[in-house]
Amino acid sequence: MDYLQIEGPTKLSGSVEIAGAKNAALPLIAMTLLASNEVTINNIPNVVDIKTLLKLLENLGATVDIKNNSVKVDTCCLTNTKATYDIVKTMRASILVLGPLLARFGHCEVSLPGGCAIGQRPIDLHLKALEQMGAEISIEAGYVLAKAPNGLKGAHIVFDKITVTGTANIVMAAALAKGKTIITNAALEPEVVQLCQVLKSSGISIDGIGTTELIIYGTDRRLVEIAPFSVIPDRIEAGTYLCAAAITNSEVTVKKVRADHLEALISKLEQMGFTLDITPDTITLKPAKQIKAIDVTTQEFPGFPTDMQAQFLTLCTQATGVSIIEERLFENRFMHVSELQRLGASIKLKGNSATIAGKIDLVGADVMATDLRASSALVLAALVAEGTTNVHRIYHLDRGYEGLEKKLQKLGAKIKRLKE
Repeated sequence: MDYLQIEGPTKLSGSVEIAGAKNAALPLIAMTLLASNEVTINNIPNVVDIKTLLKLLENLGATVDIKNNSVKVDTCCLTNTKATYDIVKTMRASILVLGPLLARFGHCEVSLPGGCAIGQRPIDLHLKALEQMGAEISIEAGYVLAKAPNGLKGAHIVFDKITVTGTANIVMAAALAKGKTIITNAALEPEVVQLCQVLKSSGISIDGIGTTELIIYGTDRRLVEIAPFSVIPDRIEAGTYLCAAAITNSEVTVKKVRADHLEALISKLEQMGFTLDITPDTITLKPAKQIKAIDVTTQEFPGFPTDMQAQFLTLCTQATGVSIIEERLFENRFMHVSELQRLGASIKLKGNSATIAGKIDLVGADVMATDLRASSALVLAALVAEGTTNVHRIYHLDRGYEGLEKKLQKLGAKIKRLKE
């Protein structure tokens, strides 16, 4: 098993290019199940979660050809509609094949998802919506068995709470359904917006893109032709490198980014005293005279992203004063706190809030990653900790960051990947 060894403290400088967004690429890969042609997707990140979903499609009978950061997927001749446990258990996003498989074939079996340890993310909202569209759904031996022998029918879906994967799943299902589907309380995340935009450019009539109400007119199981497209930049990866610059109080430029996807995060960095120079596709963070404490509450987009909570919590250990971070989306998303405390951080947890006292001089130690974003938070802490920090179980990190240690090395970090 690999681990990262990091020597700190260190200053960073230079620039880093941001990869395509993992959380956008996953539904877009699932969307190829709706295509009549071979689909070319560019700017695909080279991360484990992407490889897992592509393997799942291959198991269903798709042909997959991946070169560098481009993939061609052809689902014309699928032989199977069962997404098996051995793949789905490693990644919750595998549930994204449920909507398109059911809409296209009228039946499918998808294992109940596994994956992340950050909290409950039940799929009941997906299932309830598909039932409203005429599906018969049962759960047997750990599998969702879904049937709609005459195809799915348009319906008015009102999500009780905002769900990103739920919105994506039902958008794809509605694309091949018969008639009009209205999704109320739809997710606004850029990853959902891109899915809708690609489907619209492929001939699906979708109104309300980028709003909380989507209106989709389905094709009644007619597959669509999807032209080549590129995945949007990864806003979470961009945010993580901006936090790396901030925690080391260094000047760093992130390239190939979209600032409009990072407004909540940029606002918090400015509140902390950093200056950010923004162009159409770059953001440069400049050091602060003093890093100020802040309060953060995670919310759905366009609010502060839960996927940046761990990184900002770590950054707050280097701010002067007391910061409070409230996690409103996932109940187990403070598992990195105990590992940060091993490095000397002063953090108190109460319910869904963390109180961080700073500025604290962190000291290197052995720490263990517990989930994807917690992994990156520990790496950030190691950049400013005195001495050597070993971050173990970085297979979590590899799920969502492409070449993290190589990109940090290029910025001047003393970091290397080693074998246990």
